[in-house]
This record gives sequence, C-alpha cells and structure tokens, in this order.
Amino acid sequence: MKNKNMTSYEDDYLLFKNRLSVKILLMMACSILIISVVYLFVLKDNFANVVVAILDRFIYHDRDEAVAVYLRTFKAYEIWLFLIAVMGVFFVIFRRYLDSISKYFKEINRGIDTLVHEDTNDIALPPELASTERKINSIRHTLTKRKTDAELAEQRKNDLVMYLAHDLKTPLSSVIGYLNLLRDEKQISEELREKYLSISLDKAERLEELINEFFEITRFNLSNITLVYSKINLTMMLEQLGHEFKPMLAGKNLKCEFDIQPDMLLSCDANKLQRVFDNLLRNAVSYCYENTTIQVNARQAEDHVLIKIINEGDTIPRERLERIFEQFYRLDMSRSSSTGGAGLGLAIAREIVELHHGQITARSENGITSFEVTLPTVGKS
Repeated sequence: MKNKNMTSYEDDYLLFKNRLSVKILLMMACSILIISVVYLFVLKDNFANVVVAILDRFIYHDRDEAVAVYLRTFKAYEIWLFLIAVMGVFFVIFRRYLDSISKYFKEINRGIDTLVHEDTNDIALPPELASTERKINSIRHTLTKRKTDAELAEQRKNDLVMYLAHDLKTPLSSVIGYLNLLRDEKQISEELREKYLSISLDKAERLEELINEFFEITRFNLSNITLVYSKINLTMMLEQLGHEFKPMLAGKNLKCEFDIQPDMLLSCDANKLQRVFDNLLRNAVSYCYENTTIQVNARQAEDHVLIKIINEGDTIPRERLERIFEQFYRLDMSRSSSTGGAGLGLAIAREIVELHHGQITARSENGITSFEVTLPTVGKS
C-alpha cells in the first residue's frame, strides 16, 4: 500500500515537472523566434532603412545627411542595441515563467489559508499539485479529528469530574453521620460502636479512592511519559503483582491462575510496565463476575513476549470495545461510583506499551474478555 502511494505521488510530481518542462520549451521557442526577428530587424538593412526614413522625413529632410547620422549614432552601436534587445526579451520571458510558477505557490498559500480558517470543504488545487492537495486535505482531516477527539475527551473529563464530585458527597455524608452518632450517643453498645466505626472506615476509604481519582485526572498527561530502561524478570513481576492483588480478589471471591513461562527476561521501564499490568488486572477485577477465575498467561518467543489477561464478565459490545483505550472512557456508562475509575487506566496502559514499541489489544465474546500485550524483548530507546 505504501509503495502504491509513493508511486502515485511520483506520478503527480512527474505531471508537475512535465508541465513546467513544456512551458520552458515553449518559452525557449518564443525566445528564439523573437531573437531571430530582432536579429533580422536590427542587424540587417530593415532597421537601417526604418531609422533613415524616419530621420529623413521628420528631422533632416535630406537622405544623405540622415544616412550619415544613422552611421554615427546607430550603426556604431548596433551590437549593443541587439544585446539590449535580447536581454529585454529574456527578461520578459523569464518574468512570465516566474509568474507561472508563483501561481502554484499562490494556490498552495490559498489552501493553507483555508486550512488555518478551518473551512469544512476540501481544498482544491491544480491537477499538477494533486499530491500536495491530498496531503493538505489529509492534514485538515487529521486536525479536525484531533480537535473532535480532544473536545470529546474534555467533555468526558468534565462529566466525570461532575459525577465524582457528586459521588464524594455520599461517603462524606455517611462518615459525618456515623461520627455524629458516636459522639452524641453516650450509651451506645460496643457492638454497635464497632459497626459504626467499620462503616465509617469503609466510607472513608471510598472517599480516599475518589480523591485519588481526582488527582489522577488533574495530573494526567500522556505526553510527559518517559521511559528508563532496565533488564527485569517479567515472570517474577507478574507473580508478585498477583500476590499484591489477593485482598482485592478476596473481596469478590475471585481466583487468579498463572500460566507463565519461567524466567522470562525483558528490557523495559519496570515501573511503567508494572503500572500497565496493574491497570489491566484492576480492570479485570472491576468488571469480572464474582466467584470466577482471572487467568494470566505469558509466553516468550524469539524477539517478543505475549501476555494475556483473561476474565469472565459481560461481553463488551464491539462499538465500546473500539473505544476502550480512549482517555476518560469507562465501560460503566452509568458512571456508578462502585465500579471503574477515572477512565484513564487503559489509556495509560496503551500509551506505555506503544512507547515500548509494543501492542495492546482487547477482545470480548461469549462472556470472555481478554487483553493481549505484545512487547519486544529488547528495548528500543
């Protein structure tokens, strides 16, 4: 496909060069014709006869004297007069050639002005500039898409902040309410006191999670991610991450099974890559069914490793699956505070994987959702 596009661009430039070559040939032919006429007129007797006739008729009224004046003033400088005439011809023709070239620059400038003013119509240039026309229109479409995506992301972000701000009230009100009960009820039983304290602690922890989501949103900027490479044991990283998730797994009575090739070595940014798998596991726990098993599989090939994280849950519709890695996009369209985060985890994961020159994909069918991460074993800085 790339070679086909390159051939198309070369053909377009060939048309442009051929058009200019034709103009040059025509101008050269005109120059030769005009110079021939000037030569025949100046250096031959035609020019002399005209000048002598003018001097005789309007000034001296004597042909011999007119001829003498011609010989003194014109004949002695006829070569210079011829050169001046030739230079004048070349200047006029060259100026016309520059005008024909500057026309293309004017057309390109017009197209750029249209691009700057965000005109919705496609930019049209002369046929010779077809490839430039395509490139400018491609840039226009790309900028339009980026602007639309940025506006959608900003809208999702604003909506999410609004929902999170609303959700902050619920745990905060509960904490305040139960603490007031503990303060006001002097004769409360130890059992009830323990219950109120446990509820208050749960609500306070949920409040902390929501506040952390706010911090995640405010500091989110993928363009600032930089990698620091080191050689790690990927097997140990995944197994350690599984142990760290045991409390979260226990909350939904989940199991995590590992099928990992031993001692897989990988050159990567360990901290960033750990965040990728943390986000993927957290996503799997959030959206899988209770009392099910999350599978983590990893295999190493010659020049890459393949990691799969599989969970059982609701099948993700194709239209949502295509947007799952977008910033601030959450599968929980109701924006419930009990599931999902700020919608940044998968976007950050994709960016980190791609910075490692890897690839991340998602599949969901028949109640099985899997995320596949492919990474080169040797890091490319």
